[in-house]
Amino acid sequence: MKRGKLLNSELNHAIASLGHGDLMIVCDAGFPIPADAWRIDLAITQDVPDLKTVLSAISEDYIVEKIAYADTLPDHNPALLKTVLSIFRDADHEMVAHETILNEMAAKAKVIVRTGAFDPWGNILLYSGVDIPKWFAKPGTVAPDYYADKIRED
Repeated sequence: MKRGKLLNSELNHAIASLGHGDLMIVCDAGFPIPADAWRIDLAITQDVPDLKTVLSAISEDYIVEKIAYADTLPDHNPALLKTVLSIFRDADHEMVAHETILNEMAAKAKVIVRTGAFDPWGNILLYSGVDIPKWFAKPGTVAPDYYADKIRED
């Protein structure tokens, strides 16, 4: 049996398939997933599993460089925003128009993970990153300035 928190084989496969900059959307139960999208449906019943559970588990196995969320989230679901920001403290953050997420970003996502969440505007965009300290660990490599604050000396 594999180590780690994630047990869902398809979700593990998706994470292993994503490269730097690829987009994964973790969405609520009502998100209109395009017919041709790689859909991982975890929804069982209302709020099972919820967004916090799924995002927390994903964050332990997946390097997220940037997250994005609906520009309406801060005003209409601040509790969810607080949860998302606490899970992805080290990631860059961006607000996007809700309509853009539903249409344009859904079409660009490499994978969409549907939860059972009944959370208004509960559609979180996760952009793949790299393990920066490991990526720039070889002698002679120099990290660009925009990665300097993410390199930790042990």
